[in-house]
Amino acid sequence: MTPGSGRASAEPGTGDPDAGPGGTRGAPVAAVVSFRLGGPDGVSVEAAKWGWALGQLGFDVRTVAGEGKADVVLPGLAIDAPEPPKPPDLEAALDGAGLVVVENLCSLPLNPAAAEVVAGVLAGRRAVLHHHDLPWQRARFAGHPPPPADPAWAHVTINDRSRHELATHGIAATTVRNTFDPDPPPGRRDETRARLGVRAGQRLLVQPTRALARKGVGDALALADALDAVYWLLGPAEDGYGPELGRLLGAATVPVVHGLGGATMADAYAACDAVAFPSSWEGFGNPVIESALYRRPLALHRYPVATELEAFGFRWFPANDAAPLAAWLDDPDPALLDHNQAVARADFDLHDLPQRLAAVFDRAGWATW
Repeated sequence: MTPGSGRASAEPGTGDPDAGPGGTRGAPVAAVVSFRLGGPDGVSVEAAKWGWALGQLGFDVRTVAGEGKADVVLPGLAIDAPEPPKPPDLEAALDGAGLVVVENLCSLPLNPAAAEVVAGVLAGRRAVLHHHDLPWQRARFAGHPPPPADPAWAHVTINDRSRHELATHGIAATTVRNTFDPDPPPGRRDETRARLGVRAGQRLLVQPTRALARKGVGDALALADALDAVYWLLGPAEDGYGPELGRLLGAATVPVVHGLGGATMADAYAACDAVAFPSSWEGFGNPVIESALYRRPLALHRYPVATELEAFGFRWFPANDAAPLAAWLDDPDPALLDHNQAVARADFDLHDLPQRLAAVFDRAGWATW
């Protein structure tokens, strides 16, 4: 996989047939396990980057998920699975893996029965629990216990807030923030705008998220209205938000586009004039960094973890006051884009991820595999 591409260097199943799924004879195997993999959601995107970094460290990477694109699909791991996987089936999927990375499956209780099976199978084995979210960070999971822990495991969070919160439960963790391709592929600005029906000189505001209650779709629409911009929401509705999304988009006073269609994320960033990210909560918030690397101004609400990212020096616009962004769009200052791009490249470079993971392994005392 090339950095940021989200794809392995070989398709699943094309490795050494004597080495097992995802394996190459002689190389240590790392298994990446999650509810779903290979999709556009944040966990899948970051899991793919970790897979690339593990490959750079000499591992053969095997992916195991309840759904999506994975070397081994165990439907019982999926979020809505009626029954968890049987322990022998999971043990077979992880056979030969010297390291297992669990991507959020044991962090957020979307399938507690599957998390219990995973924790049981991994007891005493080298594993990294990569926490993107924690139960109490979502209102509906506030009463759930903290993630499981084992002396053989290492815990990694994507922000300091989660690391500190785990510490209050007696779980020591390391922060490894999400990383990004510092030179993302160019998108097709003119072609994409023409396909969307955006006129010359018309503003296009993109919200590069799924549609959930916490994503602030109504606030993004209000910002688009104040900017007299076309509003483009990229992701689908999830968690039962479809009816509310339909109401909001149906009542919109600006032109609305919903869904990527045939565009790529690079196309969306290239085509837009500004990015809206009015979320009330994010475990990280990839559009914060992506907008900087694609050189687009960002308007956001300062959700809790955003304050951590802001400390790196980013310069943003408020999502609840269109005037500053409108003034900038009327008279763009490239210095702001230069600054944000430089910060993103310096502190969130995907090429630094292998060394950051190696430091986690060293800290855990895992010198050999």
